[in-house]
Amino acid sequence: MRLQRIADYKKLEELRGSKLLVYVTSDRTNAEASIGADIIAPFANHLDIIKKADKISLFLYSNGGNTLTAWNLVSLIRNYCKELEIIIPFKCQSTATLISLGANRIVMTKQATLGPIDPSTNGPTNPEVNFGGQMIKIPVSVEHVNGFIDMAKNDFGISNEKEMSEIFLKLTEHIHPLALGHVYKSKAQITMLAEKLLQFHEIDAENIPKIVKFLCSDSGSHDYTINRVEAKDELGLNVEKPNDELYDVIKSIYMDIETEMELRTPFNPTYLVNQRNPYDYELRRALIESVDGGTDVFQSTGQIIIASNPSNPGHNYVSDNRIFEGWIHEN
Repeated sequence: MRLQRIADYKKLEELRGSKLLVYVTSDRTNAEASIGADIIAPFANHLDIIKKADKISLFLYSNGGNTLTAWNLVSLIRNYCKELEIIIPFKCQSTATLISLGANRIVMTKQATLGPIDPSTNGPTNPEVNFGGQMIKIPVSVEHVNGFIDMAKNDFGISNEKEMSEIFLKLTEHIHPLALGHVYKSKAQITMLAEKLLQFHEIDAENIPKIVKFLCSDSGSHDYTINRVEAKDELGLNVEKPNDELYDVIKSIYMDIETEMELRTPFNPTYLVNQRNPYDYELRRALIESVDGGTDVFQSTGQIIIASNPSNPGHNYVSDNRIFEGWIHEN
């Protein structure tokens, strides 16, 4: 818990000659959280306490989220320091990878992974599918759209303008043209952001196009994971391997947060309500911390109950009544 982590935070600051910020978003099953624009205010409060530092280390664990937040967060932190490094204990995917590109260097443990930054888009014109009797909108992946076009060209040898027009029209029967336009704009935006952020990274400028191309398209799948050897030797990112002492501190911090946030224990409402009905719960779904700034936690609280179904007498259902969801500051 936090009191136990403070000693490790101070030790890490000593080892790195820096001020430490910690940011973790939950990947706990049924209690996930993602990077969002709402993190800027709590981060600003922690940075105002730090004031100015030669170097800031951002300890980062996340599966990703809003892409523009990556640019906003890196720009904010860099207003308070001369040098920024990202410390990755384990997962650093999608938008979290984008944040890492804006650092001078990335410290990666042996289990740390980066990931592609190709976005998926959501909007009112996205296609819908029937899921369990309920129509839900599904995200449109930039690379899935590109993959469909590439398959037509490369696997089926379609090259003339008329046939390609027919292929595109067939695609619009399933994906609204506005959604496809959103896909195109999203790819252009994330490419621009990656190029701008890599200007901060301590690498040769001629290496930037290769990195952006791989992360935006050539990796083939958004689920692809990039370990530190590939990140350093193949992509050419400025990656540092922690020594044994630093690794032990990084692992200790991560394991303590993993335990506190119950990241490896699925949140199962049905199981919980069978233990006690009603069941009051409190989920810690994201964490921003620093030595002097305390803790900001994104918390969801609610009550799970078994309720009767008036339209189907004799059959009950599990109801999750969310009472509160938002950021709370803890000293």
